[in-house]
Amino acid sequence: MNNDEITCEHDCKSTCTMLNEALRKETAIVRYYEGMLEECNFPEVRSFVMDFVDEKRKGILRIIQKLNEIHAKSHTIDGVIQSFDKTEG
Repeated sequence: MNNDEITCEHDCKSTCTMLNEALRKETAIVRYYEGMLEECNFPEVRSFVMDFVDEKRKGILRIIQKLNEIHAKSHTIDGVIQSFDKTEG
């Protein structure tokens, strides 16, 4: 994959394009390996691939957690900004 294919928008309001793309690709990789497992009957290879899939799933969860953190921070910042924008009258 060429790094030029992905560009950061540098405007991470509520989400992150880079992390969303990473999540999409990691999920596709897990599906690919799960498909391999359906065809594989060699126990040593199945075990190895299952361990690999488990590690990838942990990575996916970490990406989701980070995206949730970014969303929560953005929501908090929006609330603070709105509290300053309110005019008393």
